[in-house]
Amino acid sequence: MNIIFTKMHGLGNDFIVIEALNKNFHASAEMIRQMADRHFGIGFDQLLLVEPPLSEEMDFSYRIFNADGNEVEQCGNGARCFARFVYDRGLTEKSEIRVGTLSGIIIPRLLDDGRVRVDMGVPDFEPETIPFIAEQRRDTYKLTLANGDVEIAAVSMGNPHAVQIVDDIARAPVSLTGPEIEHHQRFPQRVNAGYMQVKDRHTIHLRVWERGSGETLACGTGACAAVVSGINQGLIDSPVEVNLRGGKLDVEWSGEGVSVFMTGPAEYVYEGSYEMERS
Repeated sequence: MNIIFTKMHGLGNDFIVIEALNKNFHASAEMIRQMADRHFGIGFDQLLLVEPPLSEEMDFSYRIFNADGNEVEQCGNGARCFARFVYDRGLTEKSEIRVGTLSGIIIPRLLDDGRVRVDMGVPDFEPETIPFIAEQRRDTYKLTLANGDVEIAAVSMGNPHAVQIVDDIARAPVSLTGPEIEHHQRFPQRVNAGYMQVKDRHTIHLRVWERGSGETLACGTGACAAVVSGINQGLIDSPVEVNLRGGKLDVEWSGEGVSVFMTGPAEYVYEGSYEMERS
């Protein structure tokens, strides 16, 4: 099976985008892992599928698969690349589109400066729906790891996040504790682990260990989760500049019950085809 794809990235968080509006695309988890391999395949953090809308309130549907082959609910950097792709390919004339995901509808809007602003929806702090095992909702929780306890904020941005404050982002134990937090028993569907250093009231630095992909150069939903958790703890104020290893995002949040807005770039890398053996 020959697959035509477009390689894109948002601050180094890289994707292949496959247009499947008029054709069915199916790949097993093993096939996706082969494509994602950076030595023997294409290499990417996530695979993005452009599909027809599932209802009249949507312009498109959007499916996301991590490099490990598992389908996930949401991807902020991917949302910006998705919007840029469908507009530039002439699949829509709208500069603002409604896109259906596993976690609901998101609304990306293309700006005149080339960046994309995305309404990422309302953050969810309720343990039951993150999902996170806790007796009641709190701003932070103690999470027991093999080498001691860490304090995390738990929030869903359509996908689950555990955010902790660190003193020095460069020395944060991302590769050491990230996998342990990802698979922690209190997160039944695994979790993205964020490490946030607060620089001032409107600036943070962030690294994220993404479930199914490992540490990435940027994570859009992780940036949103870090900002809302920081605001909830009284550490920062909106708007916030989020500095990631691949660049910066601007995140705005007015408070409980309202949407988070994320703004950043979406870039093309190349186009190609991939011959994939059927499994």
